[in-house]
Amino acid sequence: MGNDQLTHDNHTTKVVATEIILICDHLKGPANIGAIFRLCDAFQVSEIIFSGVAIDINSNRLKKTARNTQRMVRFRESENLAITLEKLHTASYTSIALEITAKSIDIKQFDTSKLHKIALIIGDENYGVSATVLEKVHHTLHIPMYGDNSSMNVAQATAIALYALRS
Repeated sequence: MGNDQLTHDNHTTKVVATEIILICDHLKGPANIGAIFRLCDAFQVSEIIFSGVAIDINSNRLKKTARNTQRMVRFRESENLAITLEKLHTASYTSIALEITAKSIDIKQFDTSKLHKIALIIGDENYGVSATVLEKVHHTLHIPMYGDNSSMNVAQATAIALYALRS
């Protein structure tokens, strides 16, 4: 086989050692949520937890963007993200918020080699991860950016973060 493009039939799934759960803090855009499902399938995220906004899993925009991964990736809703985080911490998850703050660490500098369970938290498309959640997480990481804009699309940022955490 040369440099031929792989099809779904000859693509092999990789085995990962670290379990990742993705928590969506007030994420609401159907296209972003659909893209998040697709990314979670690609990076073997074991579960998505939505909080703060009820999602419409039957949204045509969500389904079109997700390309049926909303049927493959386990998900649920949390009515109280603080309690959910406490339960995850008790279950030995290391919580990581993806957000630019005064104390956030460059994601490239963060060592994940000793982590076996990660809860990655992403935030609202306009306001990011809520202050109450930021107070409860173990770590806050940011993606270094080189342009004038101080933010990027939440699905794109999630892709970068999941790649960095899996690398």
